[in-house]
Amino acid sequence: MSKAKKQSEFTKVLSSKDILVIAFGAMIGWGWVISTGDWIHRGGVLGAAIGFILGGIMIFFVGLTYAELTSAMPQCGGEHVFSYKAMGATGSFICTWGIILGYVGVVCFEACAFPTIVSYIFPSFLKGYLYTVAGFDIYASWLALAVVTAAIMMYINILGAKTAAKLQTVLTAIIFSVGMALILTSTVKGEVDNIFPQMFVGDGSAGSTLKHILHVAVMTPFFFIGFDVIPQAAEEIKGSLKKIGKILIFSIVMAVLFYSFVIIAVGFLLNPAEINQSMSGSGLVTADAMSKAYGMKAVSNVVIIGGLCGIITSWNSFMIGGSRAMYSMADSNMIPKAFAKLHPKYKTPVNALLLIGIISMLSPLAGRQMLVWVCDAGNLGCCLAYCMVSISFLMLRKKAPDMPRPYRVKHYKFVGLTAVIMSGAMIFLYLLPNSGSTLTKEEWMIAGAWSLLGLIFYISNKRKYGEEFGHHIDIEIEFSESDIASLERHAATQ
Repeated sequence: MSKAKKQSEFTKVLSSKDILVIAFGAMIGWGWVISTGDWIHRGGVLGAAIGFILGGIMIFFVGLTYAELTSAMPQCGGEHVFSYKAMGATGSFICTWGIILGYVGVVCFEACAFPTIVSYIFPSFLKGYLYTVAGFDIYASWLALAVVTAAIMMYINILGAKTAAKLQTVLTAIIFSVGMALILTSTVKGEVDNIFPQMFVGDGSAGSTLKHILHVAVMTPFFFIGFDVIPQAAEEIKGSLKKIGKILIFSIVMAVLFYSFVIIAVGFLLNPAEINQSMSGSGLVTADAMSKAYGMKAVSNVVIIGGLCGIITSWNSFMIGGSRAMYSMADSNMIPKAFAKLHPKYKTPVNALLLIGIISMLSPLAGRQMLVWVCDAGNLGCCLAYCMVSISFLMLRKKAPDMPRPYRVKHYKFVGLTAVIMSGAMIFLYLLPNSGSTLTKEEWMIAGAWSLLGLIFYISNKRKYGEEFGHHIDIEIEFSESDIASLERHAATQ
């Protein structure tokens, strides 16, 4: 591994506030509007909230490994650099290729979700029936909105990370405001009697209750995917590196609290019969809860608009993450070099963004079910990357003990082992039949096709570049005064 250094080609434009809203906005998507009823059915109101807290604790340990590694190696690509330093080129390829599938899967899904939610608000929006895919009807108006929105998202991201962050800030503020309005409204107009019959799910025994809580907990990490976008854009972040680690962890805590309080708010506002009625109707339980609180159906649209903003924030964040991950692989001669090109003016990975943007414009043609399959297959890729990053965290504490770590995790062995076990358990659930998370045949086909494409890139680029395959040059890192003080304090205790 070369000890040479290079200057970063990216412009440092992202502030602490920017990276917080990018991470939080990525984690808080559309799920809090459309899936709350399902979560309550799985575990009960308090059971589901506890399940999210348990899932958040699990992802918190993975987040700690990311926080330390990001502050130590603030370079574009995040996982790519971490795994390269610990495992070499092959490990890095597998890790980064997996996370890219996850990012692209979410982007494609959001391209389909956006016009679908618009059709909830405006039922007459669907015009010009075209065809049906896996039971999903595709209309010309639906398809046109999906394609145009995807093109706009691609263009915004090409204009620069700062432009994308400004959009993220506005939309995340809307999501947070709508969520807080729901939570505060439930404290005034909700009824405790609504919660008692649906606190937990099961036959009343401790074992049955715990099983249903864990049923929610094992699902929740997939709603927290998004904090890992911060390391992808690390070269574009200005300010203290130690602060980056703290913000990454804080974004996870915020997401856990947001989801948990929304679940409890819905439980205060709707009784079991009303939740069942909503589930059999629109399925938008959170929106129906707000509608009941104010006695006006139109108020539900406020929540739906909040969810609509959540779609855009997730979409935006994962375009940032996916394009930077592709750039880092191309820069290391792992995939075609064209994806390492930066826009001459905006300093964004323009070709990577163009590819992801074009895929997101074409993906709605396949219908919603296909995109659910892509997203689920992508979740497996994310969990694989989480596990490999956690292993890299432990390996680098041994291989590079003197590496400057502005954000340094205490009790690293406990944290690292917990993160490895947790993320490994997630992967196992995908493989275990009847676990509730097992991939379908179609999803395995997608994961297999992606793996095959990766294998083709791996073999062809390894032959083309030889020893330069996976080549990586560290960037020059500028430590802030607070970072230096933190490093000096640690050195003084050794």
